[in-house]
Amino acid sequence: MDYFSWQDGTLHAEEMRVSELAERFGTPLYLYSRAALERRYQAFDEAFGDHPHRIFYAVKANSNLAVLNLLARQGSGFDIVSGGELERVLRAGGTPDDIVFSGVGKTDEEIETAVRAGIHCFNVESAEELDRIQHIGREQDRVAPVALRVNPDVDARTHPYISTGLRENKFGVAIEDAPALYKKAAKASHLEVLGVDCHIGSQLMELGPYEDAVQRVLALVDRLTQEGMVIRHLDLGGGLGVQYENQVPPTPEDYVATLLRHVPRDMPVHIEPGRSIAAEAGIFVTRVLYLKPTDQRNFAIVDGAMNDLIRPSLYGAWQEIVPITPHDADCRQWDLVGPVCETGDFLGKDRTLALEAEDLLAVRAAGAYGFAMASNYNARNRPAEVLVDEDQAFLVRRRETIEDQLQLESRLP
Repeated sequence: MDYFSWQDGTLHAEEMRVSELAERFGTPLYLYSRAALERRYQAFDEAFGDHPHRIFYAVKANSNLAVLNLLARQGSGFDIVSGGELERVLRAGGTPDDIVFSGVGKTDEEIETAVRAGIHCFNVESAEELDRIQHIGREQDRVAPVALRVNPDVDARTHPYISTGLRENKFGVAIEDAPALYKKAAKASHLEVLGVDCHIGSQLMELGPYEDAVQRVLALVDRLTQEGMVIRHLDLGGGLGVQYENQVPPTPEDYVATLLRHVPRDMPVHIEPGRSIAAEAGIFVTRVLYLKPTDQRNFAIVDGAMNDLIRPSLYGAWQEIVPITPHDADCRQWDLVGPVCETGDFLGKDRTLALEAEDLLAVRAAGAYGFAMASNYNARNRPAEVLVDEDQAFLVRRRETIEDQLQLESRLP
């Protein structure tokens, strides 16, 4: 179900008019739907049926405290990649046992904090990191739970910036090197081996790469089992794609069924969806400031920019852009560009739209990697975030002010 739909000729977020929310909270603006977030989480959870499983939402996709709190209430765990995300999860109502810690560059301070907190598991990405966790565990006299993230050398067939499962990527341990590291971890005094972790990339539109990766991971598990090790879970990552343009991504049901087709019935499965829970639960609302037709291109200059939503500039990403209240102006091809002083500042190019100054536009599927990647470039204030629950709207992050930006800085004496 689409929780952003047209009713009475104008776009609604659940039961609320987006145009009224834009007037109330200003633009640019991120809007999220509570129902969409919860339903998407439930789709993954229900797809497993009675197979033992845990879902760890990838916090990097959207780390707003209200979003994390909603998912914690649903029973979600959390996949983090920094100490800051650890603190966010705890403040949002998650518990340490709800947390797995991924990422290639964990600092000593982050590891110390996570060990002290008693998180569920570290997804370890290198031999040196394994040594560091053992050392910190010994210093704290605590046993740290670990899984090795193995790199299965599977082509996810996605954008190269978000491919993570090839030998050329920085992530994980080569799968052929994993048995020796598992033996080392099993002998370590302050490590406890829990599982095997694998994540091959993001925005995947095919299930074949998942199937290849699962089969390679299971072959590793068989070898480890033969060598006397007990593997208590498989963490098979996330990365399921969403519909940005005309793609038809696999459903959570098909994705989970593909995984479970190969996994033994008594083996618990962990997954780490992020984008596929949050993306379509959010839109980015922006207002047309000026129309600037030229001999070469027609530019619609909007108040949202690359600092607010960087995916189009960074990845060349395409996201649907729609008028919030369509009207009868002449349709033209428009480049939707922002105020930032960069030619790369655009939200969309060659879009056929009927536009006038002051029109409101919605960028669809903006709930993931939208605000989370926003910046203060050009000293611009980051947008407000609002979460809609049926006919109520909650300001879950106020719009920044210039005072917010400057409070951490000082002039020379």
